Amino acid sequence: MTLYFIPLAVAVLFLANQLTHSLCAQRDIPEEQQPAVFRTINVLITILLISSYFEVLLT
Repeated sequence: MTLYFIPLAVAVLFLANQLTHSLCAQRDIPEEQQPAVFRTINVLITILLISSYFEVLLT
């Protein structure tokens, strides 16, 4: 199961970063605020992926 989950997690993070970049471009977020936006979204997505991994692992 881990063999499938890790590539899926990488793909989800990649797509989330692409969507975050589109959000920053569309909303004209200043360059100095963009790293904070990316960091926040990446941390939240990583927490979501880790918790879903443990949920699937323990069921």
